[in-house]
Amino acid sequence: MFPAAKNLLIAESDAIRLFADRLDDSFRMAVDILLNHKGKTIVCGMGKSGHIAKKIAATFTSTGQPSVFLHPAEGAHGDLGVYSPGDPTILLSKSGTTDEILCLIPTLQKFQSKIISIVGNVNSPIAYASDVVIDVSFAKEADPLNIVPTTSSIVSLAVGDALAAELMSRRSFSKQDFATFHPAGQLGRNLLLRVKDVMSKKSSCAVVKSESSLREIVIAMTEFPLGAALVIDSGEALSGLITEGDIRRSLRLEDSLANIMAKDIMTRTPRYVMDDDYVGDAIKIMEGGTSQINVLPVMRRDATSGVDIIVGLLRLHDAYKH
Repeated sequence: MFPAAKNLLIAESDAIRLFADRLDDSFRMAVDILLNHKGKTIVCGMGKSGHIAKKIAATFTSTGQPSVFLHPAEGAHGDLGVYSPGDPTILLSKSGTTDEILCLIPTLQKFQSKIISIVGNVNSPIAYASDVVIDVSFAKEADPLNIVPTTSSIVSLAVGDALAAELMSRRSFSKQDFATFHPAGQLGRNLLLRVKDVMSKKSSCAVVKSESSLREIVIAMTEFPLGAALVIDSGEALSGLITEGDIRRSLRLEDSLANIMAKDIMTRTPRYVMDDDYVGDAIKIMEGGTSQINVLPVMRRDATSGVDIIVGLLRLHDAYKH
């Protein structure tokens, strides 16, 4: 089933593995050029190579290597103003003969730009004009007709990712560094926000005692509809947690509801998170088990006693909420 699709995916993955075995001094030299330049990198390509170049530039920029995509045709009509002297250039071209790129090279050389080419033909004008040549040539494209940029595009993209990964490693680029460039969206939320930034404080949560009746539990959870009630008998220690699921199960299993108390249906040792944990780590706990957890108690280590005390609830909804 789906033979063409399967053959393409296998061919593309094989091509990336083959390139991994071909990493050589050219790749090292490209990394050194990018690593040692304090300014930005220009990434340039035409057509499908242009789309790959845009993604490489975006990946670089988000991982600490400031980069700009340059459309080669627009470059010849004023966009070369983006250059500062010495900015290195990455040129992408399957054939190595792209006219729009060739027209730019004399000007790039005047800008003292180190040229790194990612090409499918090392015996080509673009390769000859480059300071570093990364060879992404392969016997054939992966599509059934051997004409669509498939293998060539995916390997060029992988080379860009590999350069970014090596630069990240050399710079000891951290998750917090990455988060600095991604303050918006769930990715930034996971890496920047702490549980205490998004949780519901204990004063806004349903709180009952072990001896509380089912009616008292339902009333408390109706007043504070967060999907769970904290069971606290004394002080700030958590005795247990009751979720809406616990109540539904008790209604289904018990013939008489009059005598049901919190201690009969609560989870005595629920999983919890600390208020200083990152939101992303909390989401992993809530979604990482055999079944999803929709609400977690939030604890804080008391500086005086060294005991974990209850400070609120975290809902999965709030962890994802923008």
